[in-house]
Amino acid sequence: MYQEHYQTTELEDWVSTMYKKMGITKPSLINEQKISRYFDIFLKKKPMHSSYHIIGRYRDIVIDEREPEEKHREIFFHELCHILRHSGIQSMMPTAFRELQEWDAKHFTQYAAIPRHMLKFIPFQDHDVVNQMSLMFQVSPELCEMRLEQIKRRLQIAKKVTF
Repeated sequence: MYQEHYQTTELEDWVSTMYKKMGITKPSLINEQKISRYFDIFLKKKPMHSSYHIIGRYRDIVIDEREPEEKHREIFFHELCHILRHSGIQSMMPTAFRELQEWDAKHFTQYAAIPRHMLKFIPFQDHDVVNQMSLMFQVSPELCEMRLEQIKRRLQIAKKVTF
C-alpha cells in the first residue's frame, strides 16, 4: 500500500541508510547500545535530566532513568540527533535556531524509532496497529500514532499529486 506512493524525506533516507550500514534491517535489531558503540558514544542511565555531552572527542548520552522505560529509546534518539546533526550550545543560541534543532530532533526520533525501510513490518490494516507498533519498535504508543499520522499525510499528498 504505502510503497508505491509514500514520499520520503532526506532525513528519513539518511536514517535508513545509517541503519543499513550498521546491519539494522528489522525492528528487533534496533539497539541503543549497538548504535552508541557504532558512533563511539557512551550511553548512561542516571537519575538526572536527559542530556548529551561533547567534550573534545568524548561524547555521551545520559538518559533519565526516572522516565518510563518505553520513553528511554525516544530520549536516546532525541539526544543522538543533537550529537550527530547539531552544533552549538542551545542555551546560547537564538530561539529560532534552537527551535529548528528541536524540530529536527523530533523528526529524527520518529524516523530512527520507526525507520522507513521497516514500514513493511507494520500491519497497517490491523485495528490494533498502534499497540503492535509500540511493542515491535519498543516506543510509546504516542510516538507510533504520530508516525502513523505522518505516513498517512504523506500518502494523501502523494495521491493528490499522482492522480
